[in-house]
Amino acid sequence: MSMQEASMKEAPMQSSTGVPWWLVLMEGIFAVILGLLLFSAPAMTTAVMVQFIGIYWLVAGIFKVVSTFLDSSMWGWKLFAGVLGMIAGLLILQHPLWSPFVLAGTLVIVLGIQGIIFGVIGIVQAFSGAGWGPGLLGGLSVILGILLLSNVWIAALATPWVIGAFALIGGIAAVVQAFRMK
Repeated sequence: MSMQEASMKEAPMQSSTGVPWWLVLMEGIFAVILGLLLFSAPAMTTAVMVQFIGIYWLVAGIFKVVSTFLDSSMWGWKLFAGVLGMIAGLLILQHPLWSPFVLAGTLVIVLGIQGIIFGVIGIVQAFSGAGWGPGLLGGLSVILGILLLSNVWIAALATPWVIGAFALIGGIAAVVQAFRMK
């Protein structure tokens, strides 16, 4: 038996990246549950998710501001990010009825702009000799970005189902990967 085979038999609980298989399994199970909840009760699940995001941004903002006193490197950016996180978290927590719509709409606008920018970069790369693959993907990205920006509120209303589909598919893939790791 080689040294590598012996070490693999001694540590079957972790992958080559050092992540335990049961952690991947838990992540997959939680993602499947989130996906099912987003399909079965999209409005309530989205509202709860947005509240968790608000709490996270508030707490992360507080820690970021505190970190400026502990480590003064790049203190301006840390302070700015911390204050911005605290304000965003407080606004989400203070306005639970409209925050899911504003957050989903903002996400769609950011994704639309990002899609157009990355699409143009892909098209420029294709004309620079990178091949037709980046050009094709860039063109699709531009089209999707324009579609998102032309129908922001329709895309925002579809966001729970899109996230639910990704969570369900990704969760199933993570569960399968966890059993492969074991």
